[in-house]
Amino acid sequence: MRRIAATFARLAGQRRLALIAYLTVGYPRLDLTPSLVQTAADSGADAIELGIPFSDPLADGRTIQAASQQALKGGTTVARALEAATAARKRTEVPLLFMTYLNPILAFGLERFCRAASEAGVDGLIVPDLPPAESADLRRAAAASQLDLVFFVAPTSSEASIAAACGAATGFIYCIAVTGVTGARAELDPALLPLIEIVRRHTKLPIVVGFGNILEHWRGRPTGSSWPARCSTPLRARRRTPRPRFAVS
Repeated sequence: MRRIAATFARLAGQRRLALIAYLTVGYPRLDLTPSLVQTAADSGADAIELGIPFSDPLADGRTIQAASQQALKGGTTVARALEAATAARKRTEVPLLFMTYLNPILAFGLERFCRAASEAGVDGLIVPDLPPAESADLRRAAAASQLDLVFFVAPTSSEASIAAACGAATGFIYCIAVTGVTGARAELDPALLPLIEIVRRHTKLPIVVGFGNILEHWRGRPTGSSWPARCSTPLRARRRTPRPRFAVS
């Protein structure tokens, strides 16, 4: 069983949700990424998204945009992100997923990127600007390298689009909790729970809710924009946060 599936199976047996952390590779410095991954895992993250910075991050809000820009200025590239992931894998066994946009993958080469990601110990890919209908080539390359490929659904998605995403995805389905970009929010979108019910009709994969850094979740919770801000805080000013536990619905 692959790491992502094994992690969700274990958590389901414990009747709690996944906590998924997001870190921008290269922020605040590239050499710190492996240790930040280890810190996130040691602090309770059940899986970690590693964001490969891109100059036009259309799905991201200002916090992750700023982190990506600093990482790019610091020299982070796809090749260096792969090196950082290799180093991070030596420090933890939690699932690692690359989250990036399609252009960097295409520039690197679909098959080459997937092979390199798998060899680095990465378990899955999240590509926000890749719709299922245009994903056949990447799905083949990911499957050949035993990488899960995660797709998004949103409160604005049609049921046909939701069905397509559920049919194409492996690992889990990523439900966007808000209409808009990443960033902290105070409340759930009222359309979220109906969206989850529709998704559940089309797949038995785990459902992860994100985009908005919200407080109540379904099967898994990514926490994204708070991590770059926290990584920029001096170490002496940080406090260890108790590990959250949630009941699986």
